[in-house]
Amino acid sequence: MARARLNSSNTPEEELPKAKINKESLKSVKVLLKYLYPHRKKFLIGIFFLILSSVASLAFPKAMGMLIDGATKGIGNINEIALILMSVLLIQATFSFFRVIWFVEVSERSLADLRKDTYFKLVTLPMTFFSQRRVGELNSRISADLAQIQDSITGTIAELLRQIIVFIGGIIALSLVSGKLTLMMLSVFPVLVIVAVVFGKFIRTLSRKAQDKLAESNVVVEETLQGIANVKAFVNESYETNRYANSVDQVVLLALKGAKYRGAFASFIIFCLFGSIVAVVWYGATLVQIGEITVGQLTSFILYSTFVGAAMGSFAELYAQLQKIVGASERVVELLNEANEDLPLVKDAHQIDKKIVGSLKFEKLSFNYPSRKEIKVLDEISFEAKIGERVAIVGPSGAGKSTIASMILRFYEPDAGVLLFDNQPASSYSLTDIRNQVAIVPQDVLLFGGSIEENIAYGKINASKAEIILAAQRANADQFIQGFPEGYQTIVGERGVKLSGGQRQRIAIARALLKNPAILILDEATSSLDSESERLVQEALEELMKGRTSIIIAHRLSTIREADRIVVIDNGKVIENGSHEALMQSEGGLYKYLSQLQTEKQ
Repeated sequence: MARARLNSSNTPEEELPKAKINKESLKSVKVLLKYLYPHRKKFLIGIFFLILSSVASLAFPKAMGMLIDGATKGIGNINEIALILMSVLLIQATFSFFRVIWFVEVSERSLADLRKDTYFKLVTLPMTFFSQRRVGELNSRISADLAQIQDSITGTIAELLRQIIVFIGGIIALSLVSGKLTLMMLSVFPVLVIVAVVFGKFIRTLSRKAQDKLAESNVVVEETLQGIANVKAFVNESYETNRYANSVDQVVLLALKGAKYRGAFASFIIFCLFGSIVAVVWYGATLVQIGEITVGQLTSFILYSTFVGAAMGSFAELYAQLQKIVGASERVVELLNEANEDLPLVKDAHQIDKKIVGSLKFEKLSFNYPSRKEIKVLDEISFEAKIGERVAIVGPSGAGKSTIASMILRFYEPDAGVLLFDNQPASSYSLTDIRNQVAIVPQDVLLFGGSIEENIAYGKINASKAEIILAAQRANADQFIQGFPEGYQTIVGERGVKLSGGQRQRIAIARALLKNPAILILDEATSSLDSESERLVQEALEELMKGRTSIIIAHRLSTIREADRIVVIDNGKVIENGSHEALMQSEGGLYKYLSQLQTEKQ
């Protein structure tokens, strides 16, 4: 169990895996560049200010050298040089300010467009897509991946370009100060920086392993405390203590191993890296003594060396960031390239072009879920619901009852057979025409976190307050809503947690009444309610079913005796079809068996 929990909690590195940077991966980045295109002028202005601020920073070491030479050798006016130095800093600060402003504006506007497109793509994808993805994974696309791309525009790309300019400009400036010193530095510094980067990466890996082990020990604590009754009942306090002790000991071993390497790394930095700096300064001091360079030039060289070394050391981290950006881009582009449902623009979504009167017919319809091709969920299902009829679908759990509801709403397309509305194939209607004229009241009602009024109005976005109240009254919901201090403005909480099951059901019924559908689906709408709540909900359902075709998926058979027709399903097939009285006469029939079983339980 501990192992399973650890695998389910990803570290940031796992959530944003790196990708190899190659031609294929760069295609994903190219697709996202179209979001920068409308803001290309501001982006180029930002690049321009970035170049200017980077070049201005390269003038700083030169001016510092001139200032020192002015003080030690009387070369130039130190007041004028100090003024030049302050002017360089002011210019660099000004350019940096405008660079940040332009880059942030471009990134925020570009990412806003990308977020909108990604979200619209997400909500218009077919149900087959969602049945094969986890919500956490999809949420990561919207949050973590897009945030990574945003950081790349505002930070990584700009920083990479700045460090390249500083690195190249610094090497040129070093060469102009002293060719001998530059050759010595380039023979030593790159090797030391590379070793330091690799060593640092290895230490970070060890540190992550220690963190993972620490997380594992925390899981042991969490599991033990959550199941403390079982621990005590089985007298396993010593076992759990030993399990925790073993986990903590492993953390200690990894921490000690990491400490040795960190100590070695610190020694390397102190002796080798700083030693090489001492060597360069020593050689520079020798050149000063023999008159090849001045003290000011040596100071400039040391400052330029710092710039070049810092730039060189940042390339590894920036490259790792670029890999993450490419990985994030690939995942977002993969989502954008998914085939979405054939839906119109949001503003036209509730317009009905082709009316459905209310008849419904399944003709030898078969279906397999894409993720479970080997299991036939519906196997040549055939039945009919005439206009205004109440048709109940019953059968054991897993028989395919809820899948029928999904097929009516066209969440999935059949593998064989046909679904007919008013004797016309479902494919002749647009998805929005069908979904605007079919309503569902599920067993587990999901309410959005807003007010009761907003949740009822979800059935008809532009409904008036009077229409909402009327729908609530017809759904037996107005009385309990008015009992709240804030009435219809009462916030229901996440997923409707502030309301009882019966209250949520009546809100869902009010929502369906407001929609006024031609076809109604009740998916075990009263199965998890107490007797009083069930009575109120059943009264509301009777009101909802008046004058419309109703498909009632039921577990409690007592609720569907008055149905015009009962369709019995088992293993994806229709095995019985008829009225309650007719099916109860069938000796050895599944419906009669299930009915008797429920009667015995009562």
